[in-house]
Amino acid sequence: MQITRRDFCFQAALGTVGTLTNRLGAQTPASGTPTRPNVAAIDHDRILAAADGSLTKKPSPLTTIAASGSPGFPHDYYSEPDGFVGHRDALFALAHWVPALTAAYVLTKDERYASAAASHLRAWFIAEETAMTPSLELAQVVAPAKTGRPEGLIEAVHLAEVAQSVPFLEASEAFSAEDRTTLNRWFESYLGWLNTSRTAGLARDSRDHNGSSWMLQAAACAKLNIKDDGPLTTLRHRFRSTTIRAQITFDGTFPRELITPNSYRNSLFNLDMLAGACELLSTRFESVWDYELQDGPGMRVAVAKIFPSIGHRGSWPYRADSAFFTELPLRRPALLLAARAYSRPEYAELWKTLPSDTTNPELDRTFPIRQPLLWVTRPRP
Repeated sequence: MQITRRDFCFQAALGTVGTLTNRLGAQTPASGTPTRPNVAAIDHDRILAAADGSLTKKPSPLTTIAASGSPGFPHDYYSEPDGFVGHRDALFALAHWVPALTAAYVLTKDERYASAAASHLRAWFIAEETAMTPSLELAQVVAPAKTGRPEGLIEAVHLAEVAQSVPFLEASEAFSAEDRTTLNRWFESYLGWLNTSRTAGLARDSRDHNGSSWMLQAAACAKLNIKDDGPLTTLRHRFRSTTIRAQITFDGTFPRELITPNSYRNSLFNLDMLAGACELLSTRFESVWDYELQDGPGMRVAVAKIFPSIGHRGSWPYRADSAFFTELPLRRPALLLAARAYSRPEYAELWKTLPSDTTNPELDRTFPIRQPLLWVTRPRP
């Protein structure tokens, strides 16, 4: 009987799992494995608490928040670095509510959670009368300028997890095929803006966390387009040829983050965004996690470099951050994703021991992934 490639890969995967189980000892499904902890069990109560708190939240799209200083239209995102932040805070709230509701739906199959998530998505991206313009051209406007700054793009980094939530809602009756089609069209348009806007291009070409923010958002948008792998292929090439070289030194540090006042926080933030991008861009046949340059730089060495300082903040070999240093590192999603990618149980063990949330909004804004369940689980068809 002829063996298909799919069957071969499936049997090979079973063999790998069996070998790992024999080596590490029997594990119950509820506990996961040392490198693949059961996020659903670990985060169960946390997810439901966040989702239950989000059930009563009403959608607050941009059209409901007046921005008197904006030179644009009511549908246009607008913010000022030292002034108006109403749109920024509304987008920030959306990025809390939708992933939490979606994760709760994944856990419970309770249609209340999916229905609430879908109502937010329709208000922000689907309904013509309230949908946001797929652009951040007016983010962080500094008067008298009439356009935003490249640094403003990072205010939408949490859209990546909103996009990651979408495929999980397809099983719900509350989220129709027409909803998905319209939503996909919005993210395709936003990806188009990311690729053509001069403002977005300046962020993309930054050799720091602003460039990583562009990469994560672009990857999340491209991932939703299941019919065309072209955009993802382009991003994989860019990650290998440009991102690694621009951001990571031979010893695994992020040099542009080290010269900022909050080098520790920004290094952690950057690591998380690049880890999320690796997860989105990887396939079962090609792992972006394994991309390395000939002289050493790559994600493997970057995670290994910062890992000791996540476990022991005092071992950070550079100047302490100017603000909130003692409230870090928190539970970095990069640790969980890297543990799975590199089969490193110590990464997963440390991830489990760290605080999962923060009430500090400044630190919370540097968490691009708040519901890791959505990143380690495959949506069911």
